[in-house]
Amino acid sequence: MAAYRYPQLLPLLLSCVCLCGFGSVLGLKPVSGPAELPNPPNPPVLRAVNPPAKDAPAAAAAAAGASQPRRATSWKLSEEAACQEDLSRLCPKHTWSNNLAVLECLQDRREESEIAPDCNHLLWNYKLNLTTDPKFESVAMEVCKSTISEIKECNEEERGRGYLVSCLVDHRANVSEYQCNQYITKMTSIIFSDYRLICGFMDKCKEDINSLRCGSINVGQKDVHSQGEVISCLEKALVREAEQQDHSYPIKEECKRAILRVAELSSDDFHLDRHLYFSCRADRERFCRNTPAGEGRVYKCLFNHKFEEAMSEKCRDALTTRQKLISQDYKVSYTLVKACKVELRKHRCNLDASLPRAREARLSYLLLCLEAAVHRGRPVSGECQGEMLDYRRMLMEDFSLSPEIVLHCRTEIEAHCSGLHRKGRTLHCLMKIGRGDRSTAVDGICQSALQTLIQATDPVADYRIDRALNEACESVIQTACKHIRTGDPMILSCLMEHLYTEKMVEDCEHRLLELQYFISRDWKLDPTLYKKCQGDAARLCHTHGWNETSELMPPGAVFSCLYRHAYRSEEQGRRVNSTEQLSRDCKMEVQRILRQRALDVKLDPDLQRRCMTDLGKWCSEKTDTGQELECLQDHLEDLVSACREVVGNLTELESEDIQIDALLIKACEPVAQAYCHDVADNQIDTGDLMECLVQNKHQKEMNDKCTVGVTHFQLVQMKDFRFSYKFKMACKEDVLRLCPNIKKKVDVVLCLSSTVKNDTLQEAREQRVSLKCRKQLRVEELEMSEDIRLEPELYDPCKSDISRLCPNVAFGNAQMIECLKEQKKQLSPRCHQRIFRLQEVEMTDPELDYQLMRVCKQMIKRFCTEADARNVLQCLKQNKNSELMDPKCKQMITKRQITQNTDYRLNPLLRKACRADIPKFCQPILNKASDDSELEGQVIACLKLKYADQKLSSDCEDQIRVILQESALDYRLDPQLQMHCTDEISRLCAEEAAAQEQTGQVEECLKVNLLKIKLEACKREVLNMLKESKADIFVDPVLHTACALDLKHHCAAITPGRGRQMSCLIEALQDKRVRLQPECKKRLQDRIDMWSYAAKVAPAEGFSDLAVQVMTSPSKDYILLMIALSVCVLFLVGLLCGRITKRVTRELKDR
Repeated sequence: MAAYRYPQLLPLLLSCVCLCGFGSVLGLKPVSGPAELPNPPNPPVLRAVNPPAKDAPAAAAAAAGASQPRRATSWKLSEEAACQEDLSRLCPKHTWSNNLAVLECLQDRREESEIAPDCNHLLWNYKLNLTTDPKFESVAMEVCKSTISEIKECNEEERGRGYLVSCLVDHRANVSEYQCNQYITKMTSIIFSDYRLICGFMDKCKEDINSLRCGSINVGQKDVHSQGEVISCLEKALVREAEQQDHSYPIKEECKRAILRVAELSSDDFHLDRHLYFSCRADRERFCRNTPAGEGRVYKCLFNHKFEEAMSEKCRDALTTRQKLISQDYKVSYTLVKACKVELRKHRCNLDASLPRAREARLSYLLLCLEAAVHRGRPVSGECQGEMLDYRRMLMEDFSLSPEIVLHCRTEIEAHCSGLHRKGRTLHCLMKIGRGDRSTAVDGICQSALQTLIQATDPVADYRIDRALNEACESVIQTACKHIRTGDPMILSCLMEHLYTEKMVEDCEHRLLELQYFISRDWKLDPTLYKKCQGDAARLCHTHGWNETSELMPPGAVFSCLYRHAYRSEEQGRRVNSTEQLSRDCKMEVQRILRQRALDVKLDPDLQRRCMTDLGKWCSEKTDTGQELECLQDHLEDLVSACREVVGNLTELESEDIQIDALLIKACEPVAQAYCHDVADNQIDTGDLMECLVQNKHQKEMNDKCTVGVTHFQLVQMKDFRFSYKFKMACKEDVLRLCPNIKKKVDVVLCLSSTVKNDTLQEAREQRVSLKCRKQLRVEELEMSEDIRLEPELYDPCKSDISRLCPNVAFGNAQMIECLKEQKKQLSPRCHQRIFRLQEVEMTDPELDYQLMRVCKQMIKRFCTEADARNVLQCLKQNKNSELMDPKCKQMITKRQITQNTDYRLNPLLRKACRADIPKFCQPILNKASDDSELEGQVIACLKLKYADQKLSSDCEDQIRVILQESALDYRLDPQLQMHCTDEISRLCAEEAAAQEQTGQVEECLKVNLLKIKLEACKREVLNMLKESKADIFVDPVLHTACALDLKHHCAAITPGRGRQMSCLIEALQDKRVRLQPECKKRLQDRIDMWSYAAKVAPAEGFSDLAVQVMTSPSKDYILLMIALSVCVLFLVGLLCGRITKRVTRELKDR
């Protein structure tokens, strides 16, 4: 048929159609002629179009029979010979006695069941006579007597002109009488079986029928009972016109109104939509057998089963056309109009007659209006809300019901979404490419159409509206969100909270993000947010209408305004008035939305719009969860100004409330619950949670994701001091006053630290940096010491050394810094210089030595609770050999001692005590050294020699004695000895070195094997060691241990130092009356022999060394006597020589 050539698309407009003899609604008169005659003429003369000549006799017979009921009430269709064969074949016998039953049976026959042409014409004329006979009105007056009196409009209609039946058809929804209802239903089904019986329709749409080729009006050329196909063809043309820009055959406005009026009048009973009825008869039996006809119930049932696999394509197509008509004119839906009649009037949702009848505004306008009422808390009946839900779901399921989507998204659908028509998959496909990058992004007009559809359907209010989302996320909802009532708006928030967790499934994740992308672009689409924040938005953002959008106030601007006020506690140093802040409920909702947006940069419209270019330039390969924002933060300095501003603002916001970073919070939940529960539960965070996570970053509960996230945030904070909320709030005024042009946090910390240091050294009466800032500055310094990447001035020069020397070492826990310290000799000059400066700072302030403080945390609590923070290392050194000392801590202390002894500048106490002695005795060494390179223990070695010579000041002597005592127990603490004797130790003392007992065994081994040492430099160091031990027995642990009892018994009254106790023991050894311990006697005699050998091998280098050797020699008296005699002899010789020279001089003069 011609009608099937156009199986497409959707209408929009609303108009009125009168029925022939039923036209009073529009004030149209019935067709003149037959209806005015008391006895209708023979059928061939009645407006039936001429049949072919060969059918003339049959037509005449049919006409005669058809006119008979007017004269004989006993006339029956079943008695007419033209239809008897078809009647006996198609209709049950119990219907034969009722002409209307016969008529209904024959015109509702199955499509494949043909009836004779003569019977067709007979039925046609019978129906025409029925609808044009004034006597039929009298039946209506009798059957519907009480109903007519109740309906004012019908009661006032002029009688005898057919207007009454038309009025009853229009008001049939209000007909309560059973017989009257049945009568009107029968009449309506008769009229709607053929478009030519609808008064005025033929006149209004004749040209359109011909131009659109929707079928012939000649009875002989087309089956009369399929004339519903003509209306179907026109309906499809109407919806097609709404979906296409090129209108080849535009339908006239009066015909459009007629088409929509017919659709409206057939909205309660699917029998009246003849095309749909014949297309869906089998499907009705299959899916809706128990659904009674009337009140749009069958339509609704079929709509619900539209995408079932068993639904026939023909029926699905007819249902789609019907739905498209509804989307153009909501009055085509009987159930929606009936359920929402009161609300439409109460909330003024009926279309204003003064407004242009824009096709795209119909159903969407109605839904938006009613949704606005619901959002504002105004009463909307449950029945109406149920209908709204059905039609919102309908629009989400089938994109073709939205003319704008079909019209503006055609290219995208054909390119990316073909074959995904059912269950909302096409819309989600469009959403997917809509939130993609620019290479696959949808056209702006299509994007706007999608946004409008999402706004009209409002899927956030009830996730079930989005069938694709509902099916994809059903398992997640059942497990993660089962505590929330089905259909509650918070279901979507629950799903977002479980995004990227183990409970989330991939398909649900994709559908959720696709929908959330569009929701995030209009704050009104989140009903909970709107409910809690509409007052704040009106007060602070000057927006009043629920659906208010304009160039001055686009949808995204409202939420931007809300979140600016949510975190606006202080502004330019002044407290913000409470009237300028959000209410508590609204602020919590804003925080919830911000947490959701942090999951994906595409959920932040402002960020995506401003940073689209930078995302493509810097972050094209960063596609994993949360990586895009991290990438933008990493490249903050490289971003264009607009993008840098929005990323900076978001980062600053996260520093105040880290819970906005939902991914990080999820990853850190175990450690937060274990160590930060007191701050994690706070509704409003002020940077405390992040500070707690940083402090506990290396607890056992900390996982890799949390560690990486916390470290990344720390690294980002280094880019701008504003990104550290607590530091910003504590030091904002100090920064503006003391460091006004500095932005990077590391530079700000350095600036403020230098100010504090200078004020402390100069003993200023008042510190320029405030107390609260100094406290927070300390926190920042400690955090920076944990990871080398947090100190760019150290990290940048050492990058190549890190990759070369420490490739597999982790950055956290200061492990990388420790690795560089251990590889210090192999570092590049710049890195070596920076490491040395770092060590200098750490030795001055041990709290900044992260590894020391971490490893020795418990030992500090045990031994150094009362010690000053700057003396912690000194305290640990004093307790190093305690039995309670932890081995790991002891090892760390030894490392720091080794470092200190490489350069006097790394030992603050020594540097202070020997500040006069070092220039006095070791200036040549200082002249050769650079400021940032270690002296490899040369200055300390110099001071050791002067200690042996007893030339140091008392304070310096005390410090050198401590160093000597420490290095005597562990050769590694003597850099010069270790440097020159490494090979000899490996050759001669490997076993003692491997033991690492720190009891002086290696030193003792070197002393015993002095004669076997081949390297002169090493031998010289051992001799110096012997010389130092001669000056103080405490620096010779082996001898001191062996002679401890003898010292107590024989030298207790001797003051330690300057070799006094050693001289006491030597005298006791020489005294025959004194008996020393055998071990002490043996060790002491060995030392004397070594000293004698040392004196021979290493004679005094100057007079001072010679004097020291003489004074410390056991034969001191003999040596001094011999020296005295020598002096006397020389004196006498001098006298004699002097007289001779004098005499010679006189003789010369006499000549």
